[in-house]
Amino acid sequence: MADADVSPALRDAVRRLEVLTGTAVPDVADGHARWELYRAALASDAARPALLAAVESENDAALASGVVGEALERLPRTDRETWVQALDPSVRAFSARRAQELGTLEDLRSGAGVREFGPELVDGWSDWLQLRIAAEVSDPSVLRALAGSGRTKRIRRAASEALG
Repeated sequence: MADADVSPALRDAVRRLEVLTGTAVPDVADGHARWELYRAALASDAARPALLAAVESENDAALASGVVGEALERLPRTDRETWVQALDPSVRAFSARRAQELGTLEDLRSGAGVREFGPELVDGWSDWLQLRIAAEVSDPSVLRALAGSGRTKRIRRAASEALG
C-alpha cells in the first residue's frame, strides 16, 4: 500500500496507538509495522478502544482479521461481537465462529454448558475447540464424548488422558 492510500482515519488511529503504546511506526503504509503496533496495543487494556478504531479503519482486511483473532480471547464475552462486526464482511466468518467457540468453551469450563453430549454435538466443534475443551474442561461427560467422538487421534487421546 502506498502512503497516499492510507486513510486519514487509519493514520489517526495509528497515531493514537503510538502514543498509548510508546511504539513508533516509521511507515504507516507498512502493514508489518502496523501489525507490530497492533500487537503492542493488544497487551494494553488502555489501548483497546483505539485498537478497535484502527481495526475499523484498517483497509487490509486480513491484517484486521488477525488483530481481531488475537483480541477475542482477551475481550469480555459481551464485547466480542462489536469487534467481529468491525471487520469487513469478507473476512468476518472466521472471527465470528471463534467468538462463538470461545463462548462454548467458557460455558463448558464453568459447568454451564449443554448436559447432553453426543457425537453430533462434538462433530460440530472445530478441531481447535475440541483440543481446548480436552485441555481445559473437567466435566467427565464432555471428556467422554470427546474421547469417543473427537475428530482426530490427538483430540481423542487428550480427552482420554484428561479423564485419567
